[in-house]
Amino acid sequence: MTVSDPGPLPALRQLDLDRALQLLDQAGALLPDAEPYSVAWLQGIIDALADLSNRDPLTGLSNRRNFEMQLTREIDRVARSGEAALLLVLDIDHFKKVNDTHGHAAGDLVIKAVADAIAQAVRPMDTVARVGGEEFAVVLPNCSVSFGPTVAERIRANVAATEIATSPGQKLQVTVSLGGAFAPQWVRSSPLLWMERADRQLYRAKAEGRNRACLEPQVESVVSADEKSMLFAVTPEETP
Repeated sequence: MTVSDPGPLPALRQLDLDRALQLLDQAGALLPDAEPYSVAWLQGIIDALADLSNRDPLTGLSNRRNFEMQLTREIDRVARSGEAALLLVLDIDHFKKVNDTHGHAAGDLVIKAVADAIAQAVRPMDTVARVGGEEFAVVLPNCSVSFGPTVAERIRANVAATEIATSPGQKLQVTVSLGGAFAPQWVRSSPLLWMERADRQLYRAKAEGRNRACLEPQVESVVSADEKSMLFAVTPEETP
């Protein structure tokens, strides 16, 4: 049985939502198509604010808060399911030089263009986040070990091929360095350790000359039903 919207409630009209509405308007968020102050309208406002709180205001990507939540969920899922998942971390190469030479407004345009180039190179199911000034990260669930280098190289090439108009008649091109690591399968690890492993590969990419992707060596792992039972301390009869 469905419960119909009771419509505007007198007590709800006492809420001061001016700041919330101004924030959504500034962000270009669409307001709910429902009677103002009805339950459906208020729920839409709450949902829009929740989504806004998880977005980086410059690029529209996930922000660090949402990225860390997704990272925790994914590493837990991999520990339970054994499916491969890849974490990529990226830095824009020599970004300080861009700001120093062309100004911070141009730097913002570069960050937005790189964000778009990364998002275009991955699947809708992947989480792309801006986690720092010129730092990005991508969580790729259900990503096989054999596919990891391919997607990392696709991101690198997509960014390198992007021309960024920073002023009339002026275009810039930048590159990124990437580091990647797969979540340990069937093991209860932590998001912090996963990040540290990917960061080590990013430092290696920078040390080797930048504009490249370095992934932690990984071997495809296949775990039998009996091994899964041992890992989760259940008997084979309990394994679905």
